[in-house]
Amino acid sequence: MNPPKRFLLANLAWSAEVATREPDFFSQLAQGQQPRVLWIGCSDSRVPAERIINARPGELFVHRNIANLFAADDTNASSVVEYAVHVLEVEHIIVCGHHHCGGVRAALSAPSPALPLVNRRIAGLRELAARHRAKLDAIADMDARVDRLAELNVIEQVQRLEASPILRDAKRRPQVHGWVFGLREGRLLQLHEANDAASTQTAIAAA
Repeated sequence: MNPPKRFLLANLAWSAEVATREPDFFSQLAQGQQPRVLWIGCSDSRVPAERIINARPGELFVHRNIANLFAADDTNASSVVEYAVHVLEVEHIIVCGHHHCGGVRAALSAPSPALPLVNRRIAGLRELAARHRAKLDAIADMDARVDRLAELNVIEQVQRLEASPILRDAKRRPQVHGWVFGLREGRLLQLHEANDAASTQTAIAAA
């Protein structure tokens, strides 16, 4: 059975199970959303936001892209943040990267001629790697080097968000958190405690 057909059948089974267990679930879901959290994560298929934190439908407003990046001039990511902050009035924004990230690994390699859009997308990540080149080069194991840059990237995106006009001008400024997901252990590591500049500097210094 091909994946789309299997997914459709799985959806039928899931919706029937939920409706049996909670008869009002879908009618309540259709009334609107009031998530308290915006999740900015990587598009990697191994890091599904709702599943790794066991969240229910309606709990997260989610934006995913290659290497969990945010830039003020990226209308896709910025429009999501703008809507989450000014319309949904989320209380928290979680930037979640992950170890063994393909986008991060690509940023440590020469640009691929076959991937011009990806190259453009991760240009800022390559600049981040260049700024930390000495510390990254001191890490002999390539996988460990990728993981460290993934962590530095989370901190970088947290700083970009906190400095953005969207958050700066918000009536209710959400707290921004920086996390990384360890694929080997299936666990989240907190890199940045919301509104704690000291934790950000500690995470950078640890690299």
